[in-house]
Amino acid sequence: MLVWERPEPPDRPVLGRLSRERIVRAAIRLADADGLEAVSLRKLAAALEVGPMRLYGYIATKDELLDLMVDAVHAEIRPAGDDWRAVLHSLAQATRQAAHQHEWFADLIGGRPQLGPNTLASGEAVVAAMGGVDLDLTVPAIAAVNAYVIGAVRREITERRAERATGVDKKQWQAALGPYLERTFATGRFPALATVVRDGPHLDADQTFRTGLDFLLDGIEARFSS
Repeated sequence: MLVWERPEPPDRPVLGRLSRERIVRAAIRLADADGLEAVSLRKLAAALEVGPMRLYGYIATKDELLDLMVDAVHAEIRPAGDDWRAVLHSLAQATRQAAHQHEWFADLIGGRPQLGPNTLASGEAVVAAMGGVDLDLTVPAIAAVNAYVIGAVRREITERRAERATGVDKKQWQAALGPYLERTFATGRFPALATVVRDGPHLDADQTFRTGLDFLLDGIEARFSS
């Protein structure tokens, strides 16, 4: 029986109140503060001030805990809108916002589908918004948006982590590498890249995400129209 279907053990207030919801909230606080590596049953039990063995009555494995954490974050992702494009846009923005709020979330999405109730509710809202669109178009369209969001947020989170690890932000890094690029471009070996770096638009993360998402949704709309 999956964790979503398995009943919780009876509460024992004399030993400290416990529930899956309380366990998951504590795990998310640990992960938000120090990453997934900070989430262990031992540290979680200490944060909850209970013995580690008590947790096994609620969660059988760490993988179950991670699934519950991901599903809890999906409660923050509520796609909304009046048509399929607005809903897919909302899905993308809400997922990105959740990943920025919980960096570890970006590490746990993109594999096998999550099947928790909050995740299913989000998926239901998206599919329902597709209305009369043929399933042969609906499924790859949603998959394309999810793939775009996952790739974009992982790139952004990786950049944020690099800044913290090195103490060098993006602009400082670009300034440090600038002379090397100028010397390299002066050889004439990379004229197209030189044009992009010197004359192309330099968008911030928000602009890059919105522009790419609009490109993708424009393509999906054109495919639907054809």
